[in-house]
Amino acid sequence: MKITIFGTGYVGLVTGACLADVGHDVLCMDVDQAKIAKLKNGHIPIYEPGLDSIVKHTVEAGRLSFTTDTRQAVQHGVLQFIAVGTPPDEDGSADLQYVTAVARSIGEHMDDYKVVVDKSTVPVGTGDKVKAAVRAELDRRGLELEFDVVSNPEFLKEGAAINDFMKPDRIVVGTDSDKAADMLREVYYPFNRSHDRMIFMDIRSAELTKYAANSMLATKISFMNEIANLAERLGADIEAVRRGIGSDPRIGYHFIYPGCGYGGSCFPKDVQALARTARDCDYDARLLNAVEAVNYAQKHVLYDKISHYFNGNLQGKVVALWGLAFKPNTDDMREASSRTLMEDLWQAGASVQAFDPEAMEETQRLYAEQPGLTLCGTKEQALKGADVLAICTEWKEFRSPDFGVIAGALRESVVFDGRNLYEPDMLARHGLIYYAIGRGRNQFQFD
Repeated sequence: MKITIFGTGYVGLVTGACLADVGHDVLCMDVDQAKIAKLKNGHIPIYEPGLDSIVKHTVEAGRLSFTTDTRQAVQHGVLQFIAVGTPPDEDGSADLQYVTAVARSIGEHMDDYKVVVDKSTVPVGTGDKVKAAVRAELDRRGLELEFDVVSNPEFLKEGAAINDFMKPDRIVVGTDSDKAADMLREVYYPFNRSHDRMIFMDIRSAELTKYAANSMLATKISFMNEIANLAERLGADIEAVRRGIGSDPRIGYHFIYPGCGYGGSCFPKDVQALARTARDCDYDARLLNAVEAVNYAQKHVLYDKISHYFNGNLQGKVVALWGLAFKPNTDDMREASSRTLMEDLWQAGASVQAFDPEAMEETQRLYAEQPGLTLCGTKEQALKGADVLAICTEWKEFRSPDFGVIAGALRESVVFDGRNLYEPDMLARHGLIYYAIGRGRNQFQFD
């Protein structure tokens, strides 16, 4: 099938590459000429395991191509996937200007039947706005052309997006058109052979499903962080509690790991947007607001521990930081807990020596003018001359370090672990003082 993807960001590029990989003829369109030029030259602008090889061989096979020509993009595919950004506005709502701009472009250039597929995460009711934008352009041109609008939200985890797309848990399709539904079945047939993963519903329900899914996962994280903070005050060990509740199949082990807060491009934005949608409906979504408030506070917990250790005097202190990306297997630093920690430390007069396996370039882009930041080539280099070590991302290479090297390099031999990677007894045997999240009263003293 001929498919057009508007947007070559995380969702658009993964979607386009995976659809081309199974044989579809995919054209990805972006207004960013520099990005398209890089893609045409084989440079992938994001880090996602396995994506570069798929893009490379599908481009070579002639099934994946890139353009900045809007007219060419609209005329290429019967299916027009919208996968552009929906950044949070100042009031927390999703900014739909890029989505509606694409919809207007489709209406401006289409000359036959199209299925417009909302792949971006959008608020409930966006399908109606997309339909109105396409229709307005057709009316302006004096044309009566048939088209359908479909909601087909993505459920991709950064760091595992290729596997998520190729082996989906579910494929949600919101549509009121049998014709469009049949076309989406054909698109996803290669991913749907062993058993039917497609779930059809109305457009508004599909739009809400995406927000509800991410908000549920964010709720589990904030709940666990709340219990972890309580465990510290009660002298309990959150890791024991986690195993105790996770063994209940009604709860499970997924997304109940305490830490220094969630980040990324999805959870913070989607929780805020759903809460804003609730306010627009005159409904006080108290749970959603609490999830956001807990996460905001949790991002400052690691700094609070470090500040408390130094009696509030961080002037001139050097903190080694392992992990900058918001999660492993990505270079994405949007809403990352590391950013909150670093900015808190700089505000207090401390400096940071940081290492991340993939996010160094992104960190340099974000903080190129920050004199209190030194980017180091290895995790060991980040330790040299530092007072303490803080950990914000649970990369595999951080899980079994040489604790003797850590103890020998740090001036204070103290580790502040925002992801609970280690056992306190293990670090104690190596002469390290260990502060984690919710590991009992001995972890922290509260006034």
